[in-house]
Amino acid sequence: MKNDEYYMMLALEEAKEAEARGEVPIGAVLVYNDEVVAKGFNLRETEQRSVAHAEILAIDEACRKLGTWRLEDTTLYVTLEPCPMCSGAIVLSRIKRLVYGAPDPKGGCAGTLMNLLQEDRFNHQVEVTAGILQSECGSLLTGFFRSLRQKKRENRSLK
Repeated sequence: MKNDEYYMMLALEEAKEAEARGEVPIGAVLVYNDEVVAKGFNLRETEQRSVAHAEILAIDEACRKLGTWRLEDTTLYVTLEPCPMCSGAIVLSRIKRLVYGAPDPKGGCAGTLMNLLQEDRFNHQVEVTAGILQSECGSLLTGFFRSLRQKKRENRSLK
């Protein structure tokens, strides 16, 4: 049986694909019965769609492949703590478990700013495991944004 680190490494591969395309490097992998059934990475800039987050794309792909919107008994691995939109999609699709790498102090809704995934008032709660390969996930994001800021400074100095 493969472990959380194995699947998070696959999510990191997705995140690196996003980065190669100039997207914020966030990747997601959805697992059912120890098999990857869907994966995704951010495509918000490429597609100019606010909902093109890694988690949403992976959930949508899994629903199509499995032929159901109920993704019970699945685990979603994502490199960054989900935002409110993605957390809502996780709850509504009945995902059993979320595993994420780096916390998101600006938008994390799996425990950092709030915890929508374990809100008792919803009809479904999600098991949450945080901090798997946190350093690797966080470093990828930090490096991406550092590079982006550097490019902006360079462009300003050319003017």
